[in-house]
Amino acid sequence: MNAYAAMKQYQTVNVNAQISEADPHRLIQMLMEGGLQRIAQAKGSMQHGNVALKGERIGKALGIIGGLRDALNAEKGGELALNLDRLYAFMQDRLTQANLKNDVSMLDEVADLLREVKAGWDGIRQS
Repeated sequence: MNAYAAMKQYQTVNVNAQISEADPHRLIQMLMEGGLQRIAQAKGSMQHGNVALKGERIGKALGIIGGLRDALNAEKGGELALNLDRLYAFMQDRLTQANLKNDVSMLDEVADLLREVKAGWDGIRQS
């Protein structure tokens, strides 16, 4: 096994261990962290002209944001959940447009929005 394959296997085991021990709040944090990582990877792929990897990473970011949308509870979350759903839908649209137009600024826009939501989410535990 080469070093890259070993590192990937370690990362998979590490993530699986974190998921199995995480509470729902931490799972949402992990989704947001993963989304930000995939957007950063997509940006790097875009800047280096790697179209296939860019598309794959944007696709993963879209899936993660879809997971965040699915986790919303409209009954308990009310207007906040509705607003987050709209924001996540906007993020998904911008990611799709960034992929089609090869637009790094759109990736940055989504990353900034997701970081802002994550900061609010992170603050819940600190209060």
